[in-house]
Amino acid sequence: MYPLARASFGAIRNCRNLSRGFSSSSFRAAATPNRAALITGAGRGIGRAIALRLASDGFNICVNDLPVNAESIEAVASEVRALGREAITTFCDVTKMSDVEETVRKSVEALGPLNVLVANAGIVQVQSLLDVTDAEMQQIYGVNVFGLINSNIAAGKQFMKQGNGGKIINAASIASFKSWPPLELAQHKITVNAYAPGNIDTKMWEKIDADMSKINGLPIGGNWKAVEKLVALGKNGAPKDVSNVVAFLAGPDSDYMTGQTLIVDGGMWFT
Repeated sequence: MYPLARASFGAIRNCRNLSRGFSSSSFRAAATPNRAALITGAGRGIGRAIALRLASDGFNICVNDLPVNAESIEAVASEVRALGREAITTFCDVTKMSDVEETVRKSVEALGPLNVLVANAGIVQVQSLLDVTDAEMQQIYGVNVFGLINSNIAAGKQFMKQGNGGKIINAASIASFKSWPPLELAQHKITVNAYAPGNIDTKMWEKIDADMSKINGLPIGGNWKAVEKLVALGKNGAPKDVSNVVAFLAGPDSDYMTGQTLIVDGGMWFT
């Protein structure tokens, strides 16, 4: 992986700390009505898959993303409603605490008490180390580090205000490690876990593939195929592979689990 892409993942090592899980029929049966989940970066890819999976498990969904993705999040909200659940859309720049707090407020106002936050918003840059600019690094750290912390703080405060605990689930990467939020929030019955995706078939990976092709000369699709050879299970992942894990972390089967990162990479970490 090229230095800036590695940096964007490694930067979150000391602040991302969440978990998701496996598809569970017992969880589906246990899902209760009128539970609400807020998902950032939900307009496409993994975020969309998570929104639809949690909706199918009985959650009402606050579908959140940047204004530029307005059409996409409206489409996701329509899909959620087609599953028989309530959905609202909100816009948010996660690098701004005021935006995140307002999104939480709107979610609670429309859907009732918040039960789950999925801090899925994140970006990646593919760039040679010597060509990295200050603006690029500030953008990566702003979204992937401060954006995640802002989301955790806003949701954590809301969970404590409600007094019934809650679940914070952060997007990480296969380069992530545990950190302090689980310890601090455990006394409030708030669990903090992470999911760390490997190579997942999304628009983001299409961009990574194209950007890496400019650097190493491989044809479009060549880098995607190259990394697939590193996966123990023999194939790259799909968004639903991640959303299945998130569904576990959002449900009661993960209640005795906090401070963990679940790697969803088909065994790439071990190869």
